[in-house]
Amino acid sequence: MGGADPTVYVPTLAGGERLAGCLQALLSQTLPVSIVVADNGHGDGCRELLEHRFPEVERIGFGENLGFGPALNRAVARFGAGPVVLLNDDAVARPDFIEALMSERGAQMTAAVLVSKEDPSRIDSAGVLSDQTLMGFDYLSGQPVAALESAADPMGPTGGAALYERAAFESAGGFDERMFLYYEDLDLALRIRALGGECRLAGTARATHGYSETLGPRSSRKYAMTGWSRGYLLRRYGVMSRFSDAASVFAREGVVCAGQIVRDHTAAGLTGRLKGWREAKGLAVLPLPPDAITRMSTAEALSRRRAR
Repeated sequence: MGGADPTVYVPTLAGGERLAGCLQALLSQTLPVSIVVADNGHGDGCRELLEHRFPEVERIGFGENLGFGPALNRAVARFGAGPVVLLNDDAVARPDFIEALMSERGAQMTAAVLVSKEDPSRIDSAGVLSDQTLMGFDYLSGQPVAALESAADPMGPTGGAALYERAAFESAGGFDERMFLYYEDLDLALRIRALGGECRLAGTARATHGYSETLGPRSSRKYAMTGWSRGYLLRRYGVMSRFSDAASVFAREGVVCAGQIVRDHTAAGLTGRLKGWREAKGLAVLPLPPDAITRMSTAEALSRRRAR
């Protein structure tokens, strides 16, 4: 692996004290790092915060919300030369977070661990998994942190707490800029795996995290965005061309969308899926690495989703 120092990239929309808490923790690491904030907001609040309280932190602003992946792609291209570390602005890293991540390097991707802000004894995410329909799951979500001691490696890291070797990130083309938000980390992990990459779990690299604090866990806007990404990836990876997998898709998505309509009175998830499917039309079908998939029954997949 390359010897250059890591750079931490923090995407933000609202900035404010949430971002300040994230940055303060990063500046208190046992292993010093460079920090870059990718500012998807209007700019003024974030710029003033960095100028007055965190002058050592670089900022790249866009004047508009480009989305998670596009903003980070630009930040990674402009700043840094070593490993690419991503951390959500609502995550507060332990003092040894970076040191623990770096000590587990040895693969193209390294997954850090987000623990729940409400209950730090429980795991929020230790990476991502995907079933055969590309439904994504946070690895070990809800389990006690003790489970990390014997856990296997995930398929890939969550975009909220990850290390990518820069060469692997660049070879895969970074994040797909058609995806505005959600599932972009799963997609990038699949493309890195298709190039022969692997992921390791850094179980002691931990940060506390608030779940869906930006959009809310059950908002129509979140359903629309997750739906778009689901529809887009289904077509992008040719999942519906395999009869058995197509049947599984209809079973899973039918239950999920019906639940959103009945419980939350919104069809945003359904219309988002249809829009994402349409917008993937004509794009080359990407290879789906078989060793990256965790095959599940519909009942198991829906049970995992409900638990989340």
